[in-house]
Amino acid sequence: MVFIIVPAYNEEEAIGRVVRDLFQQGFQNVVVIDDGSIDETGALARSAGATVLRHSINRGQGAALQTGNQYALESGAEIVVHFDGDGQLNAKDIALAINRLNTEKLDIILGSRFLDSRTHMPWSKRHILLPISRWINFVFTGLQLSDVHNGFRILSRSALKAIVITQDGMAHNTEIVAQIKIHNLTFAEHPVEVRYYEYGQGVRGGLKILSDFLFGHFVN
Repeated sequence: MVFIIVPAYNEEEAIGRVVRDLFQQGFQNVVVIDDGSIDETGALARSAGATVLRHSINRGQGAALQTGNQYALESGAEIVVHFDGDGQLNAKDIALAINRLNTEKLDIILGSRFLDSRTHMPWSKRHILLPISRWINFVFTGLQLSDVHNGFRILSRSALKAIVITQDGMAHNTEIVAQIKIHNLTFAEHPVEVRYYEYGQGVRGGLKILSDFLFGHFVN
């Protein structure tokens, strides 16, 4: 049984289309975590057919994913897909990635924007922010990846049981990779398309991700 976990905060413009696209690809268990939105995100996700779990306050994407993971685990999920709610990911990438997870008997698939030519990324993000992020990720996790902070990933049930997200914000990406190494989970990067409508996190957002992870790493 496959569960699609979609964290969403104030995504009323995109969430209905995202949910409908997922259903059109044949996925029936679509769970949107409305992370304290102050717009119609939750209502539109529900009207599109998704199960909606709501945080009463905005806690962050990591917290939303952990809520979704726990719900899926308790509901008997065999595979969980993390999929962003902003409309930038392509639902057509999911089936092939799941097939690879099963065929290669992997624990986790990590999406990468750099394994094919479909993603057209802003220059400063590709050549400044992401190289820094890759280095930071390697320092703290010991794993070299072509892409970091990608919202597309697929977890087997064994990975779902092993990985517990404690970073409420965007630093959960690095935390998940660190736990892959800690728990000796098998993984592969897989090409996915990301469509950019806005710049995204930017330099300030990137620094916030780093500070969140450093604080969590040394204080917890």
